[in-house]
Amino acid sequence: MSHIFTALDFETANSNGYSVCQIGIVKVMFGVVTERVSILVQPPNNEYHYWNTKVHGITAMNTRNAPTFDEVWDDISHFFEGQTVVAHNGKFDFSCLAKVLDYYQLPHPKYVKQCTYVIFKKGLKKLCDEHGIHLNHHDALSDAEACATLYMKHLGL
Repeated sequence: MSHIFTALDFETANSNGYSVCQIGIVKVMFGVVTERVSILVQPPNNEYHYWNTKVHGITAMNTRNAPTFDEVWDDISHFFEGQTVVAHNGKFDFSCLAKVLDYYQLPHPKYVKQCTYVIFKKGLKKLCDEHGIHLNHHDALSDAEACATLYMKHLGL
């Protein structure tokens, strides 16, 4: 298990996995958070579904002037390539990454996937309540920070 990892969370604008509208990234090196990144991203056609906005509060107005995913990928791809990447609902987040990369015809990085839901077998909010971890649920950066903290606990850091 790597003591250097990236925690990741995506929020999406609609039911399409490629409709990423917020990215949260937390880089951890030997138990110390070294970088935090939160980026609003304009999803394709800036199209939002009501239910997604109800969950995370992000609207088309919030992302109307935001860069698209392909415009930010060069700035964040180093967090993925050759790294251990941790997400709480990895099945969702890793699928979103693959789908948005495919949508923009970008190459897929090679990385090791870890999922704190698989490790702890509980929802993120419940785990944060149990472990006293601050959570602004469905804010991508807050979810990524909580995931990073849980993975550090798993590693014994």
